[in-house]
Amino acid sequence: MMIDRLREYVAHETPTGDTEALNAFADLLLERYGELGGTARRVSVPTGDHVVADFPGRGPRAQDAPLLFLAHHDTVWPVGRLHDAMPWREADGVIHGPGVFDMKGGLVVLETALAAVAERDHRPVKIVVVADEEIGSPSARNLVTEESTGVVAAFGLEPPHPNGDLKTARRGSTRVRIQVTGREAHAALDPARGISAIDELVDQLVAVRGVVARYDKVLCNVGTITGGGRTNVVPGSAAADIGFRFVDPETEQAVLEAVTGLAPVRADARLDVRVMSNRPAWQPSPATDELLAKVIQAGRSVGQEIGGAAASGAADTNLTGWLGIPTLDGLGPVGKGAHAVHEQVIAASLAERADLVAAIITSV
Repeated sequence: MMIDRLREYVAHETPTGDTEALNAFADLLLERYGELGGTARRVSVPTGDHVVADFPGRGPRAQDAPLLFLAHHDTVWPVGRLHDAMPWREADGVIHGPGVFDMKGGLVVLETALAAVAERDHRPVKIVVVADEEIGSPSARNLVTEESTGVVAAFGLEPPHPNGDLKTARRGSTRVRIQVTGREAHAALDPARGISAIDELVDQLVAVRGVVARYDKVLCNVGTITGGGRTNVVPGSAAADIGFRFVDPETEQAVLEAVTGLAPVRADARLDVRVMSNRPAWQPSPATDELLAKVIQAGRSVGQEIGGAAASGAADTNLTGWLGIPTLDGLGPVGKGAHAVHEQVIAASLAERADLVAAIITSV
């Protein structure tokens, strides 16, 4: 049943920004959460709708503060990837396909757990499924913040560590775009009149590297560069998107202040440095340690040994952790290959994770 549901979800390819595909998948989630007894609604966004669902508590804990589960239904894969480089495939207990690991497997785990606790006493449960998590959730940050109000703990359905351990902290993640406007001119007949936006951008990227070098443990990746058009024209525009990762908010603030404060090197060149998305660093805390201890006990109640460790990657749990809400992530199935053509999950871990999530809902 879980594998059938996962195959159905993978068949609905949902690249970030494909509004029609994302909204069609949101329809599936709304229907499924309604079947499971939740009250679900969509939050309309031009780039793809988010889904929020509330499930009432049951028994003596029905009036307790809710648990929040965070997930997303967008993937990094374009429509058509399922039918060329990444076909659905089951072999030797492993399931392959775009989105099985990051993170449609997590969605299946959560809904299976909700079905399992339908007749058992538990706290209320709130779910937020985001449509643009893969680009930093720029349209969902306020939604996650609002829906986090009053919850007792937050859990993410992202993939776990390779050994199945949960994630207890995450680096901060910020995307910055540097846009340069120069002036076009003939590269041979009138080069002095031109202002090369590409040359300016290169110098700015060198300056960014200089900023990063002042601090320990900052990761910096220039992910895309665009600009120019012809070799006989001085380029009038260029841009780069940069991804930064930070271990603490103080370093994050210092680096971003320096980068957003960059000034043009060339006279009359124009520079626009803009933060495109931001997830603050989620640091280790006693509150998360206490939550992990409860989850370890919940895991043992279903015959599982669970551990936890910090992670380098970022997700929407960065925000709840940063807000001081006890938070854990990595409740999705065990596998590997996030954002890679060999993306896969271990089939047996789907049911194991569903048992763990059900134990969390009924005991935390």
